[in-house]
Amino acid sequence: MRYLSTRGHPDRKQFCEILLEGLAPDGGLYLPEHYPQVGDAMLTKWRGLSYTDLAFEVLSLYIDDIPAADLKAICTKTYTEQVFGTKEIVPLRPLESGLYLEALSNGPTLAFKDMAMQLLGNLFEYELARRGEELNILGATSGDTGSAAEYAMRGKKGVRVFMLSPNGRMSPFQQAQMFSLQDENIHNIAVEGVFDDCQDIVKAVSNDLEFKRQYKIGTVNSINWARLMAQVVYYFAGYFQATTSNSQKVSFAVPSGNFGNVCAGHVARSMGLPIDKLVVATNENDVLDEFFRTGVFRVRGSADTHETSSPSMDLSKASNFERFVFDLLGRDGARVKALFHDQLASQGSFDLSADPAFQSAAQRYGFVSGKSTHADRLATIRDTYKRFGTMIDTHTADGVKVAREQVQPGVPMIVLETALPIKFAATIEEALGQSPDRPVRFEGIEALPKRVKVVPADVAVIKLYIVENVH
Repeated sequence: MRYLSTRGHPDRKQFCEILLEGLAPDGGLYLPEHYPQVGDAMLTKWRGLSYTDLAFEVLSLYIDDIPAADLKAICTKTYTEQVFGTKEIVPLRPLESGLYLEALSNGPTLAFKDMAMQLLGNLFEYELARRGEELNILGATSGDTGSAAEYAMRGKKGVRVFMLSPNGRMSPFQQAQMFSLQDENIHNIAVEGVFDDCQDIVKAVSNDLEFKRQYKIGTVNSINWARLMAQVVYYFAGYFQATTSNSQKVSFAVPSGNFGNVCAGHVARSMGLPIDKLVVATNENDVLDEFFRTGVFRVRGSADTHETSSPSMDLSKASNFERFVFDLLGRDGARVKALFHDQLASQGSFDLSADPAFQSAAQRYGFVSGKSTHADRLATIRDTYKRFGTMIDTHTADGVKVAREQVQPGVPMIVLETALPIKFAATIEEALGQSPDRPVRFEGIEALPKRVKVVPADVAVIKLYIVENVH
């Protein structure tokens, strides 16, 4: 299996090369040359597998430069009941008729990001040891990626993490989870700006190829294909739990910010998983909803990016969206480069509404969308708790609200749970008048000493900080 850039760069690379690299040399994102096809016989074979074995089977289709026994060992080490709380790893539970929640938030940092990040930490450690190299991970987080990355990489040999976050824009619990880590190889950097500013800095540093090579810069954001590939696994796991035969279809509703989580669903569907609809649920930052409704992708500036009660989705430059557009436009790298590199930079938007590819997109790729507001969030959290005794976080509430608008008789609708409610306690208290449960290991976390550096949104400042802290 070889990987190519969404922007048409001629190089073709193997998995372990792109694992450590992040962005392609032309600023594009990596995708496999083709999506392996999973037919009826393979689905039947996979249906009874444990999550660990299912992960191995899916990943084996995309990774052929790690020996099978080693890859199997990495999957076995990653997906354990001890780390994820249950034997199923991602148990499915019914909420109401035809609507299910897939639990993805039982890992170390209580968010779905752990599902991929725990694997990524083990893949990095394996490959760096094999090469005798080190890696400096530069990432940006709106809340959950950062802690998931730091908990996956803390204490790992050969890895340092430099994590940018928007100063003061994460929940107190999210901040405490990250900033309380005292490990030498973890560096928290709070940027004066919004998440998009952080992400722009990561991309700027990644696009400085000389600096990137000299300081061995890698990435854990969902621009890293390995993360997205790991997320494909739980779509298969959810499907098998919701169905009894391969003739049945399901739909998935996915709270969406950077488009990585739902892009994994697009990959699973492209592989042949019987998915009917992929429901993109946004908050007030509704760039993606606007695109799927109108064909216009219009990036907002920092000043127009709303601060909401589902903060992990408070962004307007969905970086994984480029992967979908690449597939949508028949994998035309030159055209994708013109849209994302040239047109977005100069005009801040592009319009595909007149393109036949967009006009048939919903039918070909199953995408539909909707948005949820703070009032919707509160109402959904209240309703779900009152009727089912189930407490959900703010992002999952966005997913449930939009999912309910798209449910079709006879097609199970699976909402991907985003995080546990404790990560967004203030809004849960506003909705329910009570605090969410807190796992014992996180008691008193907000009061712990913090290690964090506050800096302006300046690429040069970040580069200097990296140089000073790589030793």
